[in-house]
Amino acid sequence: MITPTKGIAPDRALLAVGAQIIMQLDRPLTVSQAWARLRDWRRGHDHPAPLSFGWFVLALDLLHALDLVDMRDDLLTRKAAHAAPTQR
Repeated sequence: MITPTKGIAPDRALLAVGAQIIMQLDRPLTVSQAWARLRDWRRGHDHPAPLSFGWFVLALDLLHALDLVDMRDDLLTRKAAHAAPTQR
């Protein structure tokens, strides 16, 4: 589910859907706004595989577990990614 398998197409794998969600979060959005933008984006980029709202929520859960998104005041926000400091 997280990565593509024989039964999960690459554009439906949770990591891929999560990346697509992250691309939509250029500003804080409600869950409904993020869902609508993702569906529009997938239609515009020829991703024919069906994507249910439940699968979208699973991808959001994965992003939250990876500490990449946050929910504040009912808005989804993308967290800033910081590289680990180099060790000397």
